[in-house]
Amino acid sequence: MTGPDGSSDRLVLIAGASGYVGGRLLRALVDRGHRVRCLARRPEYLRPRLPAGVEVIAGDCLEPDSLGPALDGVDSAYYLVHSMGARGDFATQDRQAARYFGEAARQAGIRRIVYLGGLGEDAADGARLSHHLRSRQETGEVLRESGVPVIEFRASVILGSGSLSFEIIRALTERLPVMICPRWVATVAQPIAVDDVIAYLVAALDLPMGAASRVFEIGGAERVAYGGIMRE
Repeated sequence: MTGPDGSSDRLVLIAGASGYVGGRLLRALVDRGHRVRCLARRPEYLRPRLPAGVEVIAGDCLEPDSLGPALDGVDSAYYLVHSMGARGDFATQDRQAARYFGEAARQAGIRRIVYLGGLGEDAADGARLSHHLRSRQETGEVLRESGVPVIEFRASVILGSGSLSFEIIRALTERLPVMICPRWVATVAQPIAVDDVIAYLVAALDLPMGAASRVFEIGGAERVAYGGIMRE
């Protein structure tokens, strides 16, 4: 339920609030008056950065027993978790984490899961995706298998100060006067501003939907190679 001032008495969970997008989403939800709870493996590190009134609870998506208390009483949940940089096979860990989270969300009666994935041709159509993009799409599919309605946004490069993609490009262009370009600079992307991504994620809470999951591709209107972004 949303009040006349735009505030909501629905409890929203963010899994991945310590990340770049999650941190910005958290502030946007709080600014709009939403009640927010964060799931964190190390609450003591996240708690000092949280706005007043935001709850943080210890939990790990790879430890299913920890997810029930975190999801108790939650209306909608954001899933912004990924295992890139973790030890071992990140794709296997991502599938397992999504499976545990989806099952816990179903048992808790969560109304919807909002997931931020990667833009690319659907792997089910035989597309030749990178290992990373294939894992992002598999994560969305595993979440949908839980039976909880999932709103999946598929984004390309997210541009904004502090984002990994943006900072890598900026570091290369500012520090290297000459560069022998690797093959990936020819990869075509559809960059989108982080503020637009946050707007989509926030709007998902009020998207009318029944039992069906939905996928939205939110790449920017302009198609440009990484090399073109660097030249810009």
